[in-house]
Amino acid sequence: MKTFKFLLIGAMALSLAACAESSGPKQQVGTLLGAAAGAVAGAQVGRGKGQLAATAVGTLLGALAGSEIGKSLDRADMAYLRQTQQKALETVPTGSSTSWVNPDSGNSGQITPQRTYQNASGTYCREFQQTVTVGGNTESAYGTACRQPDGTWKIISG
Repeated sequence: MKTFKFLLIGAMALSLAACAESSGPKQQVGTLLGAAAGAVAGAQVGRGKGQLAATAVGTLLGALAGSEIGKSLDRADMAYLRQTQQKALETVPTGSSTSWVNPDSGNSGQITPQRTYQNASGTYCREFQQTVTVGGNTESAYGTACRQPDGTWKIISG
């Protein structure tokens, strides 16, 4: 029965990854890893046929979650984003933009400080506009960051 369960899990994970074939390798790996993690979690629930159903549901839910995470920015993208945010908020004049690009993933973004002010406690804050492009799709956001005592900027809304 255990062999059958692992074959079922493997078949489901591969078919879900095949559905995501038009996506990039990060999304495919995310789908497979999510499916495996979901299957393990689902296998811990119930006994007998209920356990098999829980394993199947866990596989599907894990695959969906892993796929969504795989589509988003990876660690290197986030490092480029954070480094550029800090630089822009600290040194870039209001209305001027600074950009980042990860040459490995092709993902990119742009940060434009909008307004600088001191809040009621005397902390310097900056409003900013930001765009991020992942897989050719661009999303925009508007936020506010405040300068911390150690000199870094912490996003407080956005």
